[in-house]
Amino acid sequence: MALELRTNNSQNSGKQLYDYQLSDLKRIFEVFATSPKNYNLLYQLPTGGGKTVVFSEIVRQYINTYKKKVVILTHRIELCKQTSNVLSSFDVKNKVINSQVQELPDQDQYMCFVAMVETLNNRLTDNKLVLDDIGLVIIDEAHYNSFRKLFKFFDHCFILGVTATPLSSNIKLPMKDNYQSLIVGNDIPTLIKNGFLSKAEMYNFDVSLNSLKIGVNGDYTVKSSEALYTNSVMLGKLMYSYEEMSKGKKTLIFNNGINTSKEVYYSFKKGGYNVRHLDNTCSKQERKDILQWFKETPDAILTSVSILTTGFDEPSVESVILNRATRSLTLYFQMIGRGSRIFGNKTSFMVLDLGNNVARFGPWDQIVDWQHIYKYPDLYLENIRNDEDIERDFIYIMPEMIRDRFKKSLHVDFDMKAEYKEAMRLGVKSITALERSIEQHSKMCIDNSNDIFEAREITKYLQDDIAYRIKQYSYCIMNSTQNYKDWLFEEYNRKLRLSFNGKF
Repeated sequence: MALELRTNNSQNSGKQLYDYQLSDLKRIFEVFATSPKNYNLLYQLPTGGGKTVVFSEIVRQYINTYKKKVVILTHRIELCKQTSNVLSSFDVKNKVINSQVQELPDQDQYMCFVAMVETLNNRLTDNKLVLDDIGLVIIDEAHYNSFRKLFKFFDHCFILGVTATPLSSNIKLPMKDNYQSLIVGNDIPTLIKNGFLSKAEMYNFDVSLNSLKIGVNGDYTVKSSEALYTNSVMLGKLMYSYEEMSKGKKTLIFNNGINTSKEVYYSFKKGGYNVRHLDNTCSKQERKDILQWFKETPDAILTSVSILTTGFDEPSVESVILNRATRSLTLYFQMIGRGSRIFGNKTSFMVLDLGNNVARFGPWDQIVDWQHIYKYPDLYLENIRNDEDIERDFIYIMPEMIRDRFKKSLHVDFDMKAEYKEAMRLGVKSITALERSIEQHSKMCIDNSNDIFEAREITKYLQDDIAYRIKQYSYCIMNSTQNYKDWLFEEYNRKLRLSFNGKF
């Protein structure tokens, strides 16, 4: 049967599809036409690529073509409502099965149902609901494993899983065990090139993650994350990175733990910034009010836990701060994806990484071989870089905004390893390498200041560079204990400030 596809030039009511979305839709319908009725297919499209729009058009076309009903499964109530609204814009009459729906006496009036996983599972398990004539089941955010429990109720249906990252949230339950094949949509670089996604300007800051512990789910524990990210050093680094790179921009801050998010809120509030905190303990009305405030406030800062990684779409976001580390590729893409939507004249957004995530997974906008990850998830997970290697290989590059503050200095780089080797060759103390580093930093401050007070003030811009040089020095002398590095850091700053005496 021929498909009646609505294009982005169509005069039909409802949302329109772009060429890349239409191309994916045709590929999916080809699988419908050539596969068994109980086939399981997985479809990947990046966050911001319009997955809900694509599968809403699939629903419309499927009902018209096959005259069978469709069930759409989500894992959060917000996604249920959003999906139902998009379906309605495609002229698909649908019903949401939520906790208030105990029976479906009117199911003959609908060809599409949108349901929460847990709610539908409870109704079907208790035999309170019987869904007749279902031909297609669409699973949104299919990488979550909560959907597997429902497969037994739809073993004669075509199942279409939709996700931005075809990598299971449970390493023991790979997606290839539940889906027979994967269709990969346009990648992030292509969507950016063609003007469908914003470009990410990414900045990563050197963070020591030695204190973080990995939990049973394979990601860093909330307890160890909160111990690290609520200390004064990390809160200071966060505030500094925001003030230097994102000040005045609409900013989302992602944390691992409610206590961390609250500490971030207090820190920014104390600094006089327009900030709110949101977590899953907030009421529906509080959440609604906060998100409305965020939408309407140009310089808003919203600090949260993982509650905004799915089911949240605010295209005016200009800056995303990853104030946490994660070993979840899915979470990494979800967090950054919150800033990737095109909005007005916005063609780029900022990502500040305070968790070594870019070093762990690679740039957000690099090409990813999703077919390989889907087929060999164990191999991919085994090769995620560990934190010790990331720390050793980190190379500090002075951000442009800071480099501009030292524009009178011709050279700002310093090779600590080379200076250490030179000190050893000359037979002098290894600390000579650090002293030469202090001399260079001192000259930079003096050359770019009018008086001793300004020189002392601008040392704050060098703190990341100092921490990096001390770390390199500690590797050279094979003493990288945290206490020793902390002592060196304090001594370095003390000697640097003293070096300005008598120079003005």
